[in-house]
Amino acid sequence: MNKPIPPSTEDTAAQEWTPTDAAALYQIEAWGADTFEVGPAGHVLVMPRGPQGPRVDLYEVVTGLAERGINTPVLIGFRDLLARRMELLREAFGEAIEACGYRGEYTPVYPIKVNQHRYLVEQIERIGRETGLGLEVGSKPELLAVMGLTTETPDRLIICNGFKEAKYIHQYLLATKLGRNIIAVVENIAELEVIIEQAQATGIRPRIGIRVKLSRSGSGRWHQSSGEKAKFGLTIPGILEAVSRLKEAGMLDCLELLHCHMGSQITDIQVVNAGITELAQVFVQLQKLGTTLRYIDAGGGLGIDYDGSQTTWEFSTNYTLTEYAMTVVYRIQSVCDDAGIRHPGILTETGRAMVSHHSVLVFDVLGAAKADRWIVPDAEIGRLAHNGTTPRVISDLIEAVENAGPGTALESYHDAVQAHEEALTLFTVGHLSLEHRGLADRLYWTVCLRINSMLHQLEQIPDELEELQARLSDTLYCNFSVFQSLPDSWAINQVFPVMPIHRLDEEPARRATLADITCDSDGHIDRFINAQGATSTLPVHELRPGEPYFLAVFLVGAYQETLGDLHNLFGDTHLVHITVDNNGVWTVEELVEGDTVDEVLGYLQYDHRLLYQAIRRDCERAVRAGRMTPAESRALLANYNEGLTGYTYLE
Repeated sequence: MNKPIPPSTEDTAAQEWTPTDAAALYQIEAWGADTFEVGPAGHVLVMPRGPQGPRVDLYEVVTGLAERGINTPVLIGFRDLLARRMELLREAFGEAIEACGYRGEYTPVYPIKVNQHRYLVEQIERIGRETGLGLEVGSKPELLAVMGLTTETPDRLIICNGFKEAKYIHQYLLATKLGRNIIAVVENIAELEVIIEQAQATGIRPRIGIRVKLSRSGSGRWHQSSGEKAKFGLTIPGILEAVSRLKEAGMLDCLELLHCHMGSQITDIQVVNAGITELAQVFVQLQKLGTTLRYIDAGGGLGIDYDGSQTTWEFSTNYTLTEYAMTVVYRIQSVCDDAGIRHPGILTETGRAMVSHHSVLVFDVLGAAKADRWIVPDAEIGRLAHNGTTPRVISDLIEAVENAGPGTALESYHDAVQAHEEALTLFTVGHLSLEHRGLADRLYWTVCLRINSMLHQLEQIPDELEELQARLSDTLYCNFSVFQSLPDSWAINQVFPVMPIHRLDEEPARRATLADITCDSDGHIDRFINAQGATSTLPVHELRPGEPYFLAVFLVGAYQETLGDLHNLFGDTHLVHITVDNNGVWTVEELVEGDTVDEVLGYLQYDHRLLYQAIRRDCERAVRAGRMTPAESRALLANYNEGLTGYTYLE
């Protein structure tokens, strides 16, 4: 149950609102993971190197980008923050290995499907050179991209997952021939047969992994992606068949890696514990069958605590990075030690944990729809109450307004609902004028708003009144597309942290839901983070005429950029990568300008040149017919051409 924001009074106005209050309201310290905070000026600060490093004012970044002609919506990536997240992962496993006395090495692997943007993958590859970071691909196009990116680092470990046909396998074998450090993970027996056939035909000794289907499903939103019904991998009988087939082909020594998929965004550490234990047992038994496996690949699954609650809620986690690393290392070591088997190298493919934090989506608010715009003032209610010609149904609504109080809230609400429904019926059958219908609507909302303002005085809020806050909230119209920039919010109800990036030294007096600029009713956000979990409205400030108001969505570095679609032909936003020096001075290291209209049209097979020529001919016909002057025609064509080459978002 979420208590509504109480109305402003002289007492509450006297209490000074501070940035600390804003930090608590938006839970930034909980989900920010020592990465984001509210500064003394009421702006969101980014700590790309942690609390001990420099701070960057996100609002100043946005206004500085605008001075460079880069307007919102914009996706801002912090290279230093990316490096820090990767370092934290390496440190966590390094400390776990040292604490346990583990005698194998740890290699983090980045699955490029999480975010395949060239600059990001190049940065990850560059940052990971000292730590031996590997790359994972899940398709033939991804393999071809990674082959080209690793020409200077052929020792970079490459893991090939996903379904593989003959050409994919041929490319993998050619990469082996080039000297790439590459392992193909077998997903089914048919793939293994093709690998054996092509390897024997070419004389190439391939390096092979096998993915096992674990018996236990994962936890959280994607729990069904693992377990016995998982899309990928082999059951135990399938693995035994694969081992037998490799032995027949004289290639058992090619089997180097055992892989599993425990799930994505795993919320419960016990799932990790059970999955790693089972995986390690399979590893031990395969060693006893004569294999020479070198690696255990725990796959992905390391979750992000999107709301900071540290619970098993589907978008949280009940464990830390340190606990995850210790669990993986300790469970593998325990099983191997019990069996007298050497400790294997450990791989993880924790892409979400590597890149989620580094990107922030910032957009501007275009306007607001407010329920209290139509409130009926007390003076007007008084005049109507003494008007002898007022229809009875209007008088009933006026009475509900006048009687509304903390002790009669529910009764007044019931009276207002009944009277409003009666007014709608009378209007439908032609017995109520349009003016009186409009007045009935305004009086109904006036009752609801008055009752909502009193709910904080009630010890217990009736269920029927709890929803009033959401119904009466503002709708902020925002310059972005949910479908392009936050597809998981639309597709799977993913909850991301959302908050203003400035004015946080002012108390937010309103609550709102967010609507994007697409022509689709699903283009909205109505789930937000608060101290009690998810809530349906976001605390926001009153919009000021002529002054921009910026909101940001955090932790969007994983999947969102590459899953977006072209709903209403809104394309990619501007993408800016920022670097920060030791004094907190930021610079733009890489700018990828957002899609222009002609580029988006081209994706769907429109030729912008033909469109322009068609409009030019139409203008000429209008000039000949006298509907347009040549100067007007020229201006229209210039405007049309400017539109074709402009940003798909509002400018």
